[in-house]
Amino acid sequence: MIAIIDYGAGNIRSVKNALRRLGAEPVLTADEAILRAADKVIFPGVGEAATAMHALRGTGLDRVIPELRQPVLGVCLGLQMLCLRSEEAETEGLGVFPVEVRRFPATGKIPHMGWNALRSAEGPLFADLPEQADVYFVHSYYAETAPATAAVTDYLLPFSAALCRDNFYAVQFHPEKSGKVGARIIQNFLEL
Repeated sequence: MIAIIDYGAGNIRSVKNALRRLGAEPVLTADEAILRAADKVIFPGVGEAATAMHALRGTGLDRVIPELRQPVLGVCLGLQMLCLRSEEAETEGLGVFPVEVRRFPATGKIPHMGWNALRSAEGPLFADLPEQADVYFVHSYYAETAPATAAVTDYLLPFSAALCRDNFYAVQFHPEKSGKVGARIIQNFLEL
């Protein structure tokens, strides 16, 4: 069973549709028992960090998510919430990745929106992908590069396009909106 964490975040419909195109029938849930029993868990998100963390705390998911032992995939805001903290409203994250989330410098156009290339992409999510594969981003905050960085993208500065630690994987971009490359990344996650 593939579970999508339901905490009121955006982009859930597009994630569900991407999974269905790959033959998976996901379950949208905030139920702790279902999340713990799932084979894979996807932690999507579009929105604002403080509001998202408030919703997670209100349901107890802030405690459950870091304890999950199966493969977990954070997407966009999901990646940021898996980090230590975010400069967005000075929000404490879940601490799965020992990484800080910062606001892009005001020296360029924010948000970073559109297609951009992955570089130094390593690990099972990126199997069978071409070098410098393009994926779709929409974000104003970024995770710094760190030992957990699994792929880098450059926009105003280098940042973590993907993170990996133990059973936790996370991508700043939207694989569900990234065409064939994104579909391959989701398939690779499903095959973990």
